[in-house]
Amino acid sequence: MSEVKQITIVSGKGGTGKTTTVASFAALAQDKVMVDCDVDASNLYLLLHPNDTDSGEFLGAKVAVRDWAKCTRCGECERRCRFDAITVDSFDELACEGCGMCVVACPAGALTLEPVVVGTWFTGTSAYGPMAHARLLPAAESSGRLVTLVRQKAENLAYESELPLIIIDGPPGLGCTTTAALTETDLAIVVTEPSLSGIHDMERQVELIDHFGLKAAVVINKFDINMENTQRLRAWCSSRGLPILGEIAWDPQVTDALAAKRPLVEHNDGPAAQAMRQTWERAAQLIGTL
Repeated sequence: MSEVKQITIVSGKGGTGKTTTVASFAALAQDKVMVDCDVDASNLYLLLHPNDTDSGEFLGAKVAVRDWAKCTRCGECERRCRFDAITVDSFDELACEGCGMCVVACPAGALTLEPVVVGTWFTGTSAYGPMAHARLLPAAESSGRLVTLVRQKAENLAYESELPLIIIDGPPGLGCTTTAALTETDLAIVVTEPSLSGIHDMERQVELIDHFGLKAAVVINKFDINMENTQRLRAWCSSRGLPILGEIAWDPQVTDALAAKRPLVEHNDGPAAQAMRQTWERAAQLIGTL
């Protein structure tokens, strides 16, 4: 099989329609693997309903672990910890930064740094093909590493099933999870909306995508709620040579599809669903040229 192509759909913030777009792409695309890399708030599974057949624990950053049999309760760890994560009686795992100062300071050798479970990864099948996703525990660290792991699981599924495409539901924003979801992808699609914050977020994400030398394209969701800002988006994309794959109108049936836990294009054939079909057709054409 030839090299697997990967597309990542991202957005500047949550709520722009990224996962709605990904779910519709999943329903429309052929021969692909789906992967949800928004590990801090994974929700693509709510629309695609995968049957998970394999899973595993994800070990994140190291934190201090105390051997109470060796602890003399001298309080040296408490005095040295600048994060207030440890006392002679308790330990706050979420506050621990894993710096190791308490381990060095403990005269009894009662403290060690050990990795802890901070999330779970899953792989399985759905009506739309194989899927990989993960869930990070609230406030846990190492989310970028978990995204990388989930992408590796998706690549394994693609090669095992000889599927030529991976569609990635990326995280919003510009953090390490977004970077991990974007690196080495063949096409990055930015879902934005015609608001001042939407324009600003899109510009910053395109800068990040350009930094990695990736091909980018744009989808404007709810384009008709502010035509002045939509025109600004069009002009900016034109000046940067960015293709606009689709402009999707505000449509209350989108909310109905989410409430029904189904991809938009399978739930109805309203204006937004029709625009989404056209958006995927243009995306598929662009992918074919990469």
